[in-house]
Amino acid sequence: MTVSLDVALPRTDLSARDHARMLAPLLKPLSDENRLMIVLTLAAGACSNKKLQEATGLSQALVSHHVAALREAQLISVRAEGRSNIYELCCEQLAAPVQWLAHLATLTPEGQKACCTVPTADNEASPEGAAR
Repeated sequence: MTVSLDVALPRTDLSARDHARMLAPLLKPLSDENRLMIVLTLAAGACSNKKLQEATGLSQALVSHHVAALREAQLISVRAEGRSNIYELCCEQLAAPVQWLAHLATLTPEGQKACCTVPTADNEASPEGAAR
């Protein structure tokens, strides 16, 4: 089953349950540590299965298993290059849940301060400095 990209920015006419139903299928594939590690690796650039194995320390079978789940969710795409498949992120598909999470972060005064300030040398060095 393929997950649809049809997730709009936050709408006020939807209940919290409706929002959760829309977001869960997009976030679920990212909730696995190995899949998230693959996504983070691909954030640096497109990779073959072999390079993903080397970068993550996962076996070929595990990389293939997790890549299949990420492809099904349309979070990564594949293209043939010679005898290898090259995987890369689908930024549009990742953008929807990230935009939703960023919106959620701004719903509290603390979140607004953390999300809407420009980092300075003082608050870049420590996580608690980001909320100043």
